[in-house]
Amino acid sequence: MSRQRAFIAAVLLVIPGSGFGVSLQQVTPQEPFEVFEATIQELQHAMASGQVTAAELVDAYLARIDAYDRIGPSLNSIIRLNPDARSEAEALDRERERLGPRGLLHGIPVLLKDNYDTENMPTTGGSVALAGFFPSDDAFQVKQLKEAGAIILGKTNLHELAMGITTISSLGGQTRNPYDLSRNPGGSSGGTGAAIAASFAAVGWGTDTCGSIRNPAAQNNLFGLRPTKGLSSIDGILPLCHSQDVGGPLARTATDLAIALDATIGIDSADPATTILDGVALPSFVDALDSTALTGARFGVLRRMFGEAQEDREASRVVRTALEQMKELGAEIVDIEIADLDTLLRSSSVIEYEFKFDLIDYLATNPGAPVESMQDILDQGLYHEALEQRFRMRNRVEQRDSDAYRTALARRDSVREVVMATFGEKQLDAIVYPTLRRKAARIGDPQTGSNCQLSAASELPALSMPAGFTSDGNPIGMELLGPPLSDARLLAYAFSFEQVHQPRRPPPYVPPLEGGQPPAPILYSVTAEGAVGSVSGRFSLNVTTGVLSFQVAVSGASPEAVHAVNLARTVDGHPGPIIHLLSGPGELTASGAVTLSLANSEALRKGQLYLRVFHDGGSMGGTLVTNH
Repeated sequence: MSRQRAFIAAVLLVIPGSGFGVSLQQVTPQEPFEVFEATIQELQHAMASGQVTAAELVDAYLARIDAYDRIGPSLNSIIRLNPDARSEAEALDRERERLGPRGLLHGIPVLLKDNYDTENMPTTGGSVALAGFFPSDDAFQVKQLKEAGAIILGKTNLHELAMGITTISSLGGQTRNPYDLSRNPGGSSGGTGAAIAASFAAVGWGTDTCGSIRNPAAQNNLFGLRPTKGLSSIDGILPLCHSQDVGGPLARTATDLAIALDATIGIDSADPATTILDGVALPSFVDALDSTALTGARFGVLRRMFGEAQEDREASRVVRTALEQMKELGAEIVDIEIADLDTLLRSSSVIEYEFKFDLIDYLATNPGAPVESMQDILDQGLYHEALEQRFRMRNRVEQRDSDAYRTALARRDSVREVVMATFGEKQLDAIVYPTLRRKAARIGDPQTGSNCQLSAASELPALSMPAGFTSDGNPIGMELLGPPLSDARLLAYAFSFEQVHQPRRPPPYVPPLEGGQPPAPILYSVTAEGAVGSVSGRFSLNVTTGVLSFQVAVSGASPEAVHAVNLARTVDGHPGPIIHLLSGPGELTASGAVTLSLANSEALRKGQLYLRVFHDGGSMGGTLVTNH
């Protein structure tokens, strides 16, 4: 395609099956462009119309990072920013003026998990051992992104050396979930997941060895594909396990994921797995998007992967509801079983056999690496304490080849065989189950319930798509597993669902900036008279943290008569359950701060929180109202 035709495609892109096109006249707004939740198409239209430049997009995303990553909700998702991002954006703006855009990623700021090699920024794997390590060149997918005109805005935190699913590292610390700041964001690509959910870039790249793209996608209300092994190259990705490693994007919409995938798949002589593409036409993810894709699709629901524990019920309910919605859109839903699958999966991972030696090989190809092995990292104490047990366990493997390793490889073949047989026998287009059987664990607790190994062992593509939310606002993902190279069709199913049900919901703690700054606190007050006196209170809600600061005072009553001052939630206009104690017996004044849950923050905004004073003979109080 010529540059001029690429320009036309960028300006007047019509997504197949969506039933709509967009013209410049329709999308030229009068207000400054807002990057919060903006899609790649919207960014391209804004640049094409002259409303915004790529350099200004970089500024806008950096402003959000500055406002929310280290302060406010303190997501802690970014390890390092690209110091050249703005100058690179300015060069792409000049190129656009002269020649038009290269394509849909021209001038689009993106983020990379910090295990993708970048020649102008260190690649660390989240480890202090590699804090100043510059690889010799860019990873294959990074080269593809740069050729497409994308701007690498920075690099994201990950579970150290990608060896876990809660995203904590010695260089990056603990990343927080933007939907619930007390919970983890998934992993190991949790920095990317949290950052893209928070609109720190248009789209971001992660890696998946066993769930490391799909788990963060599920826990951050994103779309994330673990592609067919070999559809995209892992050359230049700091390895965890070459037999299971894949790399790819996470995005807020199915269309954005399609655009990102189209730019980074393909054959690479440096990655033998990509030989599966020899003589095969590469899929076009954007062209395959189809709003009617669910009509006639046949999905097998693998019930054994839903879990039976009490903690699994919410995720099961959300996924079952999404399946019913798919059924209403024309999909056929059938229950299936795969005999002996649990046994086969249990011993099919080869991470513990490959990691130690893959890391040695990677470091050996980079003569400037500051360490040579995991043993060096352990000897020098260059790791987070949360990783010590796992690092030492995997460093104890004595040889590359062993009977146990060969057995695990054989089990992978067996997993693939029984799954492919099930596709054929049941005439299935996809196998469906929760990405994780339960919501994100609280920071510091282990994350259990991942269904990651089925795709990792079988080398089959698996897409995590948003299914819905728990009652307390935590995202739940649903995974679609397909036959080899059915990646684009899986995304089409998700797109079809998305067009009707719009499962994307922005995180509550990272709202649009106002004048380049986070929104100001919301002020509330209350005054009330009672049988023993009166009470007054002033409150300030920080919307980026959920912290409610307060000052309350009881007048006209003796200390002995006052038992407690509480915040309560109203039910049908009457005081309901108590949610926070503000002061105890005998205290007439109190000040401090409490952290509201997401549900209680919403109740406050709706006028459903009540200040209640308990005293001799009863209680008094009133509803918190905003100060306009």
